[in-house]
Amino acid sequence: MRLRLASYNLHKCRGTFGPYAPEQNLAVVAGLGADIVALQEVDFRMGLRPEALPRDMIEAATGLVPVDHRRTSDQSLGWHGQTILLRPDLAAMARSLPLALPGVEPRGAVMLHLPGLTVIAVHLGLMRSSRRAQLARLAAKAGRRGGDAVVLTGDFNEWRGERGLEALTDLDVIAPGRSWPALAPRLRYDRIAVTPWIKVLDCGVFDTPLARKASDHLPIWADLQISDPE
Repeated sequence: MRLRLASYNLHKCRGTFGPYAPEQNLAVVAGLGADIVALQEVDFRMGLRPEALPRDMIEAATGLVPVDHRRTSDQSLGWHGQTILLRPDLAAMARSLPLALPGVEPRGAVMLHLPGLTVIAVHLGLMRSSRRAQLARLAAKAGRRGGDAVVLTGDFNEWRGERGLEALTDLDVIAPGRSWPALAPRLRYDRIAVTPWIKVLDCGVFDTPLARKASDHLPIWADLQISDPE
């Protein structure tokens, strides 16, 4: 199975400096040409955390649909600000599980199950001690997936190359390029980690004039060839 997977922190659809313009973020997502997109910061943070990315615009703009999963509130699109978009045929086969994560701040991950593939979408904490604890829990979850190929992706909030990622020793960690801040990217916050039997055919940062304007993060992407672990 070959898939294009992407990760994108939307910054609540407020662009680098505003204004609120979700149509720009959706145009960026459409431009990725991805089969699966992990999104972060899809909801506003205050009150009932209403959706920042309007769900009724997603499929028409991108051809993708949000996975059906528990939301932070009835007004939210995401779980702790995160959701996963998929091609409709993949969404029909998908099951999802929200994961609570340890740490100083409230954080969570979305685990998506497809036949033979598990995708875990994350937005890790601001403190390295929290990130280490979060990754340790996620690595343990990934280890229980048996023969599934596993992809862990999202905004890792980690600027060091290896430090803080010690729990991911059983995964290959890819930082496709500098993705933050979008206007002048310097840091590799956004990453993809895969089990060894997933071949990364190509990867990169989606750096376009619109992407630099639509969020404070640039999206990352990877073309994956997923083989049977045997």
